[in-house]
Amino acid sequence: MPQLVPPHGSETVKPLLLPEAERAEEGKRAQKLRKVPLDSRAVSDVFMLAMGAYTPLDGFMGHDDWRGSCLDMKLTGGTFWPIPITLPIGRDLADGIHAEEEVALVAAETGGILAVMQVREKYSVDKKLEAEHVYRTADPKHPGVAKVLAQGDVNLAGPVMVLSEGEYPVKYPDLYIRPAKARAMFLERGWSEVAAFQTRNPMHRSHEYLVKIAVEVSDGVFIHQVLGKLKAGDIPAEIRTRAIQAMIDNYFRPGTVVQAGYPIEMRYAGPREALLHALIRQNFGCSHLIVGRDHAGVGDYYGPFDAHHIFDQLWPGALLCKPLKIDVTFYCRKCYGMATAKTCPHDPEHHISISGTQQREMLSTNAEVPPEFSRPEVVAILKEYYAGLRQAGPPS
Repeated sequence: MPQLVPPHGSETVKPLLLPEAERAEEGKRAQKLRKVPLDSRAVSDVFMLAMGAYTPLDGFMGHDDWRGSCLDMKLTGGTFWPIPITLPIGRDLADGIHAEEEVALVAAETGGILAVMQVREKYSVDKKLEAEHVYRTADPKHPGVAKVLAQGDVNLAGPVMVLSEGEYPVKYPDLYIRPAKARAMFLERGWSEVAAFQTRNPMHRSHEYLVKIAVEVSDGVFIHQVLGKLKAGDIPAEIRTRAIQAMIDNYFRPGTVVQAGYPIEMRYAGPREALLHALIRQNFGCSHLIVGRDHAGVGDYYGPFDAHHIFDQLWPGALLCKPLKIDVTFYCRKCYGMATAKTCPHDPEHHISISGTQQREMLSTNAEVPPEFSRPEVVAILKEYYAGLRQAGPPS
């Protein structure tokens, strides 16, 4: 009987979504509570708590857990946690909220009630400390740092009872696979060694190669894509999903990979985010996370292999999901195929480097995307999307 890696810091996955039969009554009660608006990141975190992806958390972190996560990647009880999960609000709103009060958490964009929170603590934070430790920079040009610097000055902390998962389960019924379902699905397939592949981009040849390496050394691969908010210019999930499925259908053996998505919002925290991605995938039942070049990075803030090295700095037992570290990948004209710096003996002049940024640039200018770069079935879907953007013209 196959056995999966246990959830992080818990014997079972802990989803915080209230049973459906109880949501209507609790929703009526929540209407009478003080409303706390959430930005897109906090909304995403509520949905992650709802599905159990943030097991063993029971809500948003208090001061000591926030500080421990920033400085030592540890919660107060010693559990490993690399990026704080917090609920920042403005000081004016915070001044009116008292300890042990229940508040309704609402999406700022829609006003919809998402959850009820029992406020156990409210505290001020040192934003610079969080930026420098989690993101390794206080540069406001870094998108993750910019988000931290712009957020409210006070964090609310306490357990959360989630009433809604938003539109994700309806919008992506086949992709929105919760951790408990993923675990059951892996066991049904007889998988115990499962590698996860994190992506926020359509898969090009380098991505394909990374996943195929993982297929060779595991029972199967969980292609797990970001459904939450991305940077401007990133390709939307609806298009990305079709492109990834085209690659799976044409270039992978049936039964070796599963495509799914989850509602996280990228923080672009590089090495720290790689650790968070591994922790989350452990909750989904994955034993390994594929970590390639500049995982979850942005710009030049992190070295290409910083996300590899950070796993070596963890203490024993901190994290059970292990990294599958893979060198820089490229197409080699002399090898006539994909290779890495570890396997290819040829000079760089023979290499075609491949990145999502380059692919987006080629597509946006209607340049030809070579087959060494991306599969034609994938390119056809992406070209159709970019042609629509050009036809629509710049946003008004």
